[in-house]
Amino acid sequence: MAADMADTAENYTRLCLVRGAFARRRLDSALAELFPQTSRARWQKIIADGGVTLRGGVCARASAPLRGGEELALRADDGGNSADSDANCAPEDIALDILYEDDEMAVINKPPGLVVHPGRGNRGGTMQAALLFRFPQTALLPRAGIVHRLDKDTSGLLAAAKTARAQMRLAAQFQKRTAGREYLALVFGEPPQTGVVDRPLGRSRRDPTKMAVREGGRRALTRFAVEARWRGFALLRCFLETGRTHQIRAHLEHLGCPLAGDASYKRRARALPFPLSRQMLHAETLRLRHPQSGGECEWKSPPPPDMRAALARLDADYR
Repeated sequence: MAADMADTAENYTRLCLVRGAFARRRLDSALAELFPQTSRARWQKIIADGGVTLRGGVCARASAPLRGGEELALRADDGGNSADSDANCAPEDIALDILYEDDEMAVINKPPGLVVHPGRGNRGGTMQAALLFRFPQTALLPRAGIVHRLDKDTSGLLAAAKTARAQMRLAAQFQKRTAGREYLALVFGEPPQTGVVDRPLGRSRRDPTKMAVREGGRRALTRFAVEARWRGFALLRCFLETGRTHQIRAHLEHLGCPLAGDASYKRRARALPFPLSRQMLHAETLRLRHPQSGGECEWKSPPPPDMRAALARLDADYR
């Protein structure tokens, strides 16, 4: 199996797990979704050049069908790196608030404003660059071991692996939806006390930088419960059942209760009574099984100062 190759073949060290949802999908299509920073055309070239192993052997057919559940091993100089974000990401000495660390993984409390991965307009100053500096061994891993992401202006908990096997096992928990994530979201409006938004998300036809509820999108499910209320505002605890791009932001906009401070997803929002520099969304709780021991772990992070200040302002003036 590809998992064993991480120990025996130096040229193939980047592992990823193909979740069941990819069954009957083409190899190139699945890789383009698993590593969206690399185009499908680029993956076709990497595959043709022998850069991917499937079920223990090199696979040179981009159209090879997947069963779901396989482990892919990617060549050390590929794996979503060549001419893409990993190749252009250099280590940078950026301070990180590390809540937990061992030989296998770390949990970081991300501040608002820190970009997770390099991208257009954000080549430097990223969490990926900070991890490469703090943990040089993660240079052998896709995305420096990061297994999920937060938007630039979303604060809170994010997990990163330090070894290929840990990355594979952590990523599997997000792919299989066994990882637990809870977010605090300050929203406009009067949402019901509890609720579920189970609506598919896809790229907005009006604005391709945004996600939108639309037919033909991928299933997305967000549960929520009200933690506190003020006149015209509510603090929600959101539970992610799926992990789509901008899921909470798009679902809350669809609900008619957009995030306070969100400059993109603001349908039905009204003018803020006090300034906010970013959307009020914070990843407060993260639950995972440890990639080595298998034990259940939970981490919590209180909201950062700007969000606490907004809540205090509401307590003072909007009860």
